[in-house]
Amino acid sequence: MPQQSWRLADGPALRIISEVKKEVVGKDREIVKTLLAILSKGHVLLEDIPGVGKTTMALAFSRVLGLEYKRMQCNPDVTPSDIVGFSVYDRQRDQLEYKPGAVICNLFLADEINRASSRSQAALLEAMEEGAVTVDGQTHPIPKPFIVIATQNPTGSSGTQLLPDSQLDRFMVRFSLGYPAPQEELELLRRKHGAAAGLRAEQAADGTAILQMQREIEQVYLSDELYDYIIRLVGATRNHPLIAQGGSPRAAIAVTRLAQALAWVQGRDYAVPQDAAQLFQDAVGHRLILSPRARAEGVAAASLLEDVLRQTPQPRLRA
Repeated sequence: MPQQSWRLADGPALRIISEVKKEVVGKDREIVKTLLAILSKGHVLLEDIPGVGKTTMALAFSRVLGLEYKRMQCNPDVTPSDIVGFSVYDRQRDQLEYKPGAVICNLFLADEINRASSRSQAALLEAMEEGAVTVDGQTHPIPKPFIVIATQNPTGSSGTQLLPDSQLDRFMVRFSLGYPAPQEELELLRRKHGAAAGLRAEQAADGTAILQMQREIEQVYLSDELYDYIIRLVGATRNHPLIAQGGSPRAAIAVTRLAQALAWVQGRDYAVPQDAAQLFQDAVGHRLILSPRARAEGVAAASLLEDVLRQTPQPRLRA
């Protein structure tokens, strides 16, 4: 379906977006989608080639949101204890003392997550799901808000461990940034080397403000007709002849939360079917397993989801 422009209402979300745009050029829609996932208590997977701004995006959000931020450059040498932490024996107190791992923060950037070993990936994704880590039988909570932004390069497989489908499901959204348009790339070069070089985003929120926004978004109203529409959308992926495994209940929850967040940043206290439809592909596409026939014919998940959106009528909400 054609992409609609999003007009954000004046408020904290718009201030956040405006600051991030100082460092990320020409990716307005992707910036908004990242913020929507954060405000929906979800995690983000940026899948694209190197050099298009994935890490810049994550760094800009950490600065603007005023969050405790940690970054890990994933590689085969990264161990689960690097991520979740470990215990050391304290002789004076005669007990084990927990040493926090890199994931104990508010915003964790896992750069090139597909270069980490499967054990390290599993340790991170367990922390994403539980909001806590368990080391030597002791559970340690991760501070809130907690957001993971992971990046991976979809081209080339040397030294990589692809995320299993069950672990991809832990990410609320997956999308690509893509190449900038020529005019956007020109602006990028000017910012890097011209009069605007060194322009940095400023803090526009903090952890307390983000938690408050998340609570407000949870109160955004969804009608029974909209719930039914989301269920029909996700259900259609489970019955499509070219999809071997459709969206999970977690996918339906993700679409619901994102619809609430999109409504809220546009100044509404109620969601409409277009809110769910606009974010359906980003929330569901990475959760699908295509049939052998679809793979043989080179059919993309995106085109199948376009079919689902076209063939699933939107409800007409009562005034």
